[in-house]
Amino acid sequence: MATATVTAASTLSWLHSFGGTQNETTKVADKNRVFVVFAQKKAKKTRKIMLKEDVEYLGKKGQLLDVKAGYFRNYLLPTGKAQIITSSLLKEMKMEEERIEAEKQRVKEEAQQLALIFETVGAFKVKRKGGKGKQIFGSVTAQDLVDIIKAQLQRDVDKRIVFLPEIRETGEYVAELKLHPEVTARVRVNVYAN
Repeated sequence: MATATVTAASTLSWLHSFGGTQNETTKVADKNRVFVVFAQKKAKKTRKIMLKEDVEYLGKKGQLLDVKAGYFRNYLLPTGKAQIITSSLLKEMKMEEERIEAEKQRVKEEAQQLALIFETVGAFKVKRKGGKGKQIFGSVTAQDLVDIIKAQLQRDVDKRIVFLPEIRETGEYVAELKLHPEVTARVRVNVYAN
């Protein structure tokens, strides 16, 4: 019986080297043999991934996620919708984010310089045919202001960023040019009748 215990101990140590974590061990003795039974909890295997495109119910492109290994191996990888995160991929992502942030900052600075130019020009003069009193024929539109800016400053401006109040009389008005989500230029528009 002493040899059976020694054999069981050596078998147990040998199985530990292959088995990893041991949760429960049961020894069953049968005359001259010792059986060792291991019970392990099933490990949840996940993978850290980055999505290459939007995946419904999972996430948006560029998002970092933990997903089950089987879902990644059987669906996301074969369809090319995700890739495993590596240290080189993280470095590339960081460099790309820095490049995008620098580009956003550059665009914002350009918009601020353009706003300063528009605000220092003074009033843009618009000529219209006059009617009774201060009335003018027609109205002044965003396209009219864009044409005047093009003529005076040689700058192309999209008429969709120009916000004018309704102008149907002579006088001075303020128009807004939304050059950037954070930068708005206010320009004066002087309407007079000829």
